[in-house]
Amino acid sequence: QVQLVESGGGLVQAGGSLRLSCAASGRTFSKYAMGWFRQAPGKEREFVAGLSWSGSPYYSDSVKGRFAISGDNAKNTVYLQMNSLKPEDTAVYYCSTDRMPWRVGITTHSWEYDYWGQGTQVTVSS
Repeated sequence: QVQLVESGGGLVQAGGSLRLSCAASGRTFSKYAMGWFRQAPGKEREFVAGLSWSGSPYYSDSVKGRFAISGDNAKNTVYLQMNSLKPEDTAVYYCSTDRMPWRVGITTHSWEYDYWGQGTQVTVSS
């Protein structure tokens, strides 16, 4: 059974940093891309960052230069380092795994990801 467990969310002031972790089990994750998405109240879930199976990072324009995604295959864990946080980054953050192994690059479409964590709340105060 595939499980994804996020941690590291919390309340932080604008300009601060947080590091999210996603511990995965039940699949050989080195073959799959991993993604981070977020959903703010009243808004659709949006792509934030992704890590291809080969280790290449991808970012949405809204977080590029501020967030960094990384992975540790030995620990089956993906991280999202979030710096220079803004109030508009406030959302529930979810990690997910691509449904297609060995995909070239990254897909930003949530329906292409088949397993999801429970989410972790990130709140940035102004």
